[in-house]
Amino acid sequence: MHLSSYLDRICFNGPCQASLETLRRLQRGHLEHIAYENLDVQLGRRVTLAAEDAFGKMVSRRRGGWCFEMNGLFHWALAAAGFRVMPATGAALRRERGQFAVGNHLALIVELEEPYLVDVGLGDGPAEPIPLREGSYQQGWRALKLERLADGWWRFHNNAKAFASSMDFRHQPADWALLQQKSDWLQTSMQSRFVQNAVCIRHLPNSIVVLLGRVLRTQDQGGVDSRLVTSAQEYVDLLATRFAVQAPEAADLWPKICARHAALFGAHAGGLE
Repeated sequence: MHLSSYLDRICFNGPCQASLETLRRLQRGHLEHIAYENLDVQLGRRVTLAAEDAFGKMVSRRRGGWCFEMNGLFHWALAAAGFRVMPATGAALRRERGQFAVGNHLALIVELEEPYLVDVGLGDGPAEPIPLREGSYQQGWRALKLERLADGWWRFHNNAKAFASSMDFRHQPADWALLQQKSDWLQTSMQSRFVQNAVCIRHLPNSIVVLLGRVLRTQDQGGVDSRLVTSAQEYVDLLATRFAVQAPEAADLWPKICARHAALFGAHAGGLE
């Protein structure tokens, strides 16, 4: 694995120094050029926690990945660039799902003049580092919040309509055994929403584009615009053009995607609200 190949993949130019400004540029570059997606889970392919596997997939084969891959690759890249970075155990939607959610997310804490939450694996989550202190943070049109909970956890509050509206984490090293256990469950259990639904999310400079099943949504300061994808070929073309994901084999998922949409919304053109 070579840092220069990763920097080329995210179109990062200039010196790569361990500073807050570099960290911001790296995070935005990653999110704008590497999409969050779970197509391998949908295709029944094993997804690992290994950074070298994520590098081969997302850098060499120009794919995206889900949280363990996205933050796993970003952890490696930041460390290679000279940052002090600590993987941490996260819990997306712990507010709603309780302790069962613990370990379903990998988060990153970067130490500069103070610690920062850095996360490229939450889909439509933060686009820039957030200092690890309570407060509200405006990123573009989105109002985000960081809260210290009474039980010692931190809670990141995302946009209310985001794929994950909140994510809890502890400021301590990750429990890799638990992360592995949750990764296995998330990619195999029929109760997992990653097994149930195909999802792809990409940050753009002034918007976020989301492909959830066969619904394409664009979110920006003007609101949300939605439409239905009409064919397998259009689905694959959108992955390539809107999400920079090269996955022609995703056409095989189209019958499953349509069946899931019909189960959720009926045969009519639902799911656009």
